[in-house]
Amino acid sequence: MTERIVGTERPESESEPTAGDRDVVLRGSDLAKTYSSRLPFGRSVEVLTGASVTIRRGEVVGIVGGNGSGKSTLMKILVGELDADEGTVDVNGRVGWCPQDELLYDRLTVEETFRLFGEAYGMDPTEIESARDRLAETLDFEEFLDYRIDRLSGGNRQKINLSIALMHDPDVLLLDEPYTGFDWETYLAFWDLTAALRERGTAVAIISHLINEQERFDRILELADGTLTDVTDEGSSQAGEEGVR
Repeated sequence: MTERIVGTERPESESEPTAGDRDVVLRGSDLAKTYSSRLPFGRSVEVLTGASVTIRRGEVVGIVGGNGSGKSTLMKILVGELDADEGTVDVNGRVGWCPQDELLYDRLTVEETFRLFGEAYGMDPTEIESARDRLAETLDFEEFLDYRIDRLSGGNRQKINLSIALMHDPDVLLLDEPYTGFDWETYLAFWDLTAALRERGTAVAIISHLINEQERFDRILELADGTLTDVTDEGSSQAGEEGVR
C-alpha cells in the first residue's frame, strides 16, 4: 500500500528539506503496481516496477508511453485514487486532477457542476462564481453555463472537466490526455492557460500518448517497462515523425 505524506511536516528521522526540495510539490518514489488476474489460470501483470517522479513548482512535465504502459495507473496513484503495492507519494500543496474519464454528472447544468465541486473544495459562493466566470471566459464556454452536461459536445465536456480540476487554484495540476475533443482554438487557449499557470508557479504534468510540441515542456519522461526515464534531450524510444509517443 502507498505511504502518502501530505504537507510540509517530515518524520523526525528525515533531515530538513533543501531549497530545491522546497520547490517540490509532488514526488512519487519507487512506485510498484501489479494487477492480478481474476481468472483461475490468468497471469498477473506488472504495470509499475519502481517508477519515480518529482514535480516542482512552475514546471510543465510531459509523461509519455505506449498503450498499456501504466500512464493512467501512475496518475491515479499520484492523486490518491489508487494504492500502489509499494512506494511513497509525497504531496506538498493542493492537487488538481483532470482524468481521461470525466468526473461529471449528466443531469447537472454547468453552473450546478461548478457549485457542487466548489463546495466540495471548501470554496465560498463568491469564490465559486469568480472561478467559474474566469474559466468560462478563458476556455470559451460562457454561453453553455445553463446547459445540462449531457447536452454538451465532447469538446465542451472536456473543457468543463479541465475547469473543475483548476477552479480551486491547485499547486500542481495533473492532466490525463487533456486535448481530447479540443478544436484548434481551444487547443491554443489550453496552452495559453498552461503558460499562465507556469508563470504563477503552478506545476503542470500532462500524460499523453503523443506529444507534438516538445518545446512547450520543461521535461519529458517516458514510462516503459514499469519505470520512468527522462528523455527530454535524447527523445523517446517511441518517437516518430509526428512527435514523441
